[in-house]
Amino acid sequence: MSEQISEKTESPEQLSEILLVLDKEKMKIMAVKGIDENGKLETVEPSKKNQNQFMRVDKQGDLFSNFFSNFFSQLKNPTNFSFFKIPAPLTIKLAKEMQKQVDQPTPEGDKLMKQHEVKTPEENHRQENKNNMETTQNTPDTSEFKYKPEQIDWETMNNLGLSKEKLEKMNLLDPLLKGYKTNELVPVSLNLGTAVTRMDARLSLQSNDDGQVVVAIHGIRKEPNLNFEFFGHSFSQADKNNLLETGNMGRVVNLVNIKNPNETIPSIISVDRLTNELVALRTEFIKIPDELKGVKLNDEQKQTLMEGKPLYLEGMTSKKGTQFNATVQFNADKRFVEFQFDRSNTNKQTQDNQQNQSQEAPKTFRGKELDKEQYQKFKDGLTVYVSGLVDKKGKEYNGYITFNKQTNKTDFSFQNPDKIKEQAKPVEAHKTQTAVNSEGKTNEATKNIKEPLESGQTNPNNRKQQEEQEAPAKSKGRKM
Repeated sequence: MSEQISEKTESPEQLSEILLVLDKEKMKIMAVKGIDENGKLETVEPSKKNQNQFMRVDKQGDLFSNFFSNFFSQLKNPTNFSFFKIPAPLTIKLAKEMQKQVDQPTPEGDKLMKQHEVKTPEENHRQENKNNMETTQNTPDTSEFKYKPEQIDWETMNNLGLSKEKLEKMNLLDPLLKGYKTNELVPVSLNLGTAVTRMDARLSLQSNDDGQVVVAIHGIRKEPNLNFEFFGHSFSQADKNNLLETGNMGRVVNLVNIKNPNETIPSIISVDRLTNELVALRTEFIKIPDELKGVKLNDEQKQTLMEGKPLYLEGMTSKKGTQFNATVQFNADKRFVEFQFDRSNTNKQTQDNQQNQSQEAPKTFRGKELDKEQYQKFKDGLTVYVSGLVDKKGKEYNGYITFNKQTNKTDFSFQNPDKIKEQAKPVEAHKTQTAVNSEGKTNEATKNIKEPLESGQTNPNNRKQQEEQEAPAKSKGRKM
């Protein structure tokens, strides 16, 4: 009975794995012992007598990934080494076979090395970027389908808990077949027999090197990885700030083509806000509309958006018919111009400062060009009446505009603001009431009246007020 139990119970050796390393300078397979205080790798011969010195690592996926990332970051000159993860009981045997492959390469030995090789954090990052770039750069910007349902490995999909019927019911199959990522997170379940994992992720379809259609799982990350190169582009501090604050880098950069390293592709970069992945989009795929919420874009505004920069727009009309202002910017992941209301004030101020340096008051307002006389008054900060403005529904309306020289902003009102201010001033009949009640001034004809004066009142109104006014003032002197 005890023998049967021991056979079924895994020993510590079976629960752990050994880290082997290939020193690319010495071309020698060694067992990792550790890292010294100077970041130098410590190794020993992968022999039976040294087994107690081998570094043992937990074989569980997530724990090992975290361990290896930390281990790799502490290592000095990490590019000089290739690492391999080997089951503890097979360490000595496989180490000998790997050394044979190093000395005399064969296809079988190469397969063995790749089977146990541990990808470095940089290599994993490059592979993730490649998947993201393939999803965005190779996706057709049309309504045509890029893939066919029969090309999908539905057995794999079913293992993920996603049948064809379920994807159709969630309205996710068509976007996948068109080459897009799902526009929402999808619950994915993966059963490997001895391990089960559940996660939320975005999905996309991609073609591998053999031309087969595979499903890519875009899992959620804690934050975008901006510390590594992204297709040859190193992020500046300004790039990092923009991506973290707005989700868009805000400029066009040349990225290395994954299929032709000698070619660069002008692209914009954004963050997938659902997963925190970095997404690139060729500028040739950027399409800017002629109009945004009732505001027609001029060539300069379109060019700003084409370059991935933010643009502050005024006088847009919502679905409810109300007007609003907002910052807009093209997003590489969403593939359209998005609104960024929380950044409107900041971007408006930046954009206004740029406009102040390069131009004076605009000569057009909501598509209506001002004539010479109107523009001169408008430029001088006077209120100008403008007729023939057209709203989103094609209906004409009129109004008054005033140019604020300090903020470079155009104020609009359906009523003349100058008349509104004039009406707000007290007329002659009310000046005494305003001066006495609001400004604390004195009027000889009413100075002894204790009640507040009524509108237009300059003298006592009734007998009581007359008596108060005529009564001699009480002496405030001190009695002796």
